[in-house]
Amino acid sequence: INVDVLMCVSDLSGGIFPTGSHEYEAFRFALTQHQELKLVPQVDMVDTGNSFAMTYAFCSQFSRGVYAIMGLYDRRTVNMLMSFCGSLHVCFVTPSFPVHSKNHFLLQLRPSLQEPLMALLDHFYWTRFVYFYSPDSGLGVLQRILDAAAERGWQVTSVNLDSLTETTFVKLLTDLDYKKEFQVIINCELERLNSILNLIAAQKRNLKNYHYILANLGFMDLNFSEFQKLAPNVTGFQLVNQSDPEIRRINDDWMDFNSKDTRAGQRRLRYTGALTYDGVSVLSAAFQNLRQQRIDISHRGNAGECLANPPAPWGQGIDIQRALQQVRLNGLSGNVQFDDRGQRTNFSLMVMELSLSGPRKIGFWNDRSGYVNTATYRPVLEEFYGLHNRTYIVTTILEAPYMMLRKNHEQFTGNDRYEGYCAELAAEIAKHVGFSYRLELVGDGKYGARDPESKMWNGMVGELVYGKADVAVAPLTITLVREQVIDFTKPFMSLGISIMIKKPTKSKPGVFSFLDPLAYEIWMCIVFAYIGVSVVLFLVSRFSPYEWKEEESDDEEETNQTSGWTSQNQNQQKDSEGPEHTNDFGIFNSLWFSLGAFMQQGCDISPRSLSGRIVGGVWWFFTLIIISSYTANLAAFLTVERMVSPIEGAEDLAKQTEIAYGTLDGGSTKEFFRRSKIAVFEKMWSYMRSTDPSVFVKNTNEGVIRVRKAKGKYAYLLESSMNEYIEQRKPCDTMKVGGNLDSKGYGVATPKGSPLRIPVNLAVLKLNEQAVLDKLKNKWWYDKGECGHKDSGRKTSALSLSNVAGVFYILIGGLGLAMMVALVEFCYKSRIESRRMKELIDAAMRTSSLGGGGAENGRVMLHDFPSAPGLPCMSKAGGLALTTM
Repeated sequence: INVDVLMCVSDLSGGIFPTGSHEYEAFRFALTQHQELKLVPQVDMVDTGNSFAMTYAFCSQFSRGVYAIMGLYDRRTVNMLMSFCGSLHVCFVTPSFPVHSKNHFLLQLRPSLQEPLMALLDHFYWTRFVYFYSPDSGLGVLQRILDAAAERGWQVTSVNLDSLTETTFVKLLTDLDYKKEFQVIINCELERLNSILNLIAAQKRNLKNYHYILANLGFMDLNFSEFQKLAPNVTGFQLVNQSDPEIRRINDDWMDFNSKDTRAGQRRLRYTGALTYDGVSVLSAAFQNLRQQRIDISHRGNAGECLANPPAPWGQGIDIQRALQQVRLNGLSGNVQFDDRGQRTNFSLMVMELSLSGPRKIGFWNDRSGYVNTATYRPVLEEFYGLHNRTYIVTTILEAPYMMLRKNHEQFTGNDRYEGYCAELAAEIAKHVGFSYRLELVGDGKYGARDPESKMWNGMVGELVYGKADVAVAPLTITLVREQVIDFTKPFMSLGISIMIKKPTKSKPGVFSFLDPLAYEIWMCIVFAYIGVSVVLFLVSRFSPYEWKEEESDDEEETNQTSGWTSQNQNQQKDSEGPEHTNDFGIFNSLWFSLGAFMQQGCDISPRSLSGRIVGGVWWFFTLIIISSYTANLAAFLTVERMVSPIEGAEDLAKQTEIAYGTLDGGSTKEFFRRSKIAVFEKMWSYMRSTDPSVFVKNTNEGVIRVRKAKGKYAYLLESSMNEYIEQRKPCDTMKVGGNLDSKGYGVATPKGSPLRIPVNLAVLKLNEQAVLDKLKNKWWYDKGECGHKDSGRKTSALSLSNVAGVFYILIGGLGLAMMVALVEFCYKSRIESRRMKELIDAAMRTSSLGGGGAENGRVMLHDFPSAPGLPCMSKAGGLALTTM
């Protein structure tokens, strides 16, 4: 939604302007220049494309007592505004595009281009042309052209710009070339016109046969920096005479005002801003005339009157309308005068032409004389001087992502065949310096080094030294030996030598990975500690008298109570033997107590003696520390898949011989190791130059392929920027390890004493300060990456079954072991019972499984029965024999 500002100027006039627009800033500037009226702005927010919102805003202005409204209108609401102005007799003064209307209350500051354009077409004898127009401002002109075409037999092709996209516009340009439609008229507002010119310039077409007429009143407000390089023939109109001293003074004041107000977006006052300034001057002059004539223009309207049916017009509106139409003044846009329909009359326009030195005046147009040519029209353009008089050769090398061939490069010619960081860098430098260039690949595919025998330079450095190229834009490292023969700019990228290895596979957690938080030695010590503590607890419980207690056998007591049988002889025997003493901490109970404490679960028995409690206390403290340490490390070992790298830096490479390593043959990296005096790098250089087969590669691509195919047995030493780029390329199986071995920079190179050195160096510095270089690197390194963010694989994820599978194995194994032990116990007990009862093993098993014939909750229920004489009740062993009922 376009949010607009509705301005109310005290009790005199109102205004409608888009928020932050140039016209709004010019309106505020004009108020400061006409302080004699003491105009005070008031701000409301409104959407000018919404008829309802505009109606409410207009009525709000009307209710505040405005005498006239000044501002811009939209194509969707212009008819509504004219209707309100005509019905309520409120004047609307506008610098917007002119419309054909008989509404006397609409005063149009912008002159119509119908007649000046027709005069220019007659002057150039155009009979066949293409007319691009915007529906906002070009429909009236289109109607005038079509009427003339019907009378004179012209061939006119009209194209609505609103119906075109960027793709269809480019296709249309191709059709114009094919049909040889070289005469074009473009009628639209400044912003859109600038976009169209830049789009045409981006196509890099040959425009020397074209002739453009720009149907716009701000020829000098357009940006021709890119369009001008294609040497087109361009003609247009200029409303504001920038060479006039009074206009220069106003422009100086505007620049001072603009510098104090950060909201203003343009440094120069454009023609629409000049029209707005003249509009305020017209209002000021009209109100001064009314005051001098002592005409009462009191107004007491309200919103109800605005929407009344029928509307109630303001009685004094006719007086203000006449006062405005009678204004005659010399403003920034020339003579300001209105006819009886509220349109500009008696105005003059300058006719401009685009030369290679900039816009220049070739004639003028006015109502009385029509078009007057003051200069000879020359379709042949001037030649550039200095840096512009030739096409420079830029040498480069195919190295992704710096310089690459497009996928469909066969369909392109010249520089358009290439893409990449250095391709865009060369275009940016050429744009800032202002020269034409042609990209050419280096013949031998090398960066540049001096041959030890012939002392001749090869690669891109050699092409600069021997005059085969003018500039080198490539990842060319700035070194001392190169700086001695060629000139470098300031670095456009900082980097260093780094190590590339094949990315090791991530180590998946094992089945028993939950044991990893503690070392193998610690687990063994814990096992021995557990056994030792259990044995010590057993021993101290045996020696300590406080662990022994008297206890009658529950089975024997229950048997006696059930049978009712007592024996005096047995009591006497029991008294002679003394009470039974028991100890809870046998060897198995001691092991169970230690295990329960270690598992943090406790036990149903506990030591009673001081020595036993000392053993238990130190064991509890030991398990507290061990379990806490284990828990602290468990999360990391279960959730993180660790990537174990075989090397971590240059020192690790130098210490071993299993992994080979090398550099690019004939590059700065190899030269760095050859000249280095650091012990580690000397050792690495000695290894690299003596290894057979050679560890050096012809190009970076060969080195990367060798890293990927060597299965971790080859490391490649290259610049960090290239290493980071390859790490983001599929199949994403390489990685950078360690830090940079040195610090260096890439620079744009020129021959010694070249006139391009200083301007190219300044261009690089400017691109760096404007953050263009950073944007280019992000675009070609990370925005186009294929492996995701570098840290995306470090996110903690949910545990998988493989992380905790060992715990389930132990649980299942323990359950199975328990069932096996229970089965062994069952069989063993049944065998004992069969021998004691002199029964078969299967009968004893049934008896044991049924709990002795009357099992309930694991206890044997014995039935009472009366004693009978003659019943055998004693066994051979002298015990009580029981029979089941």
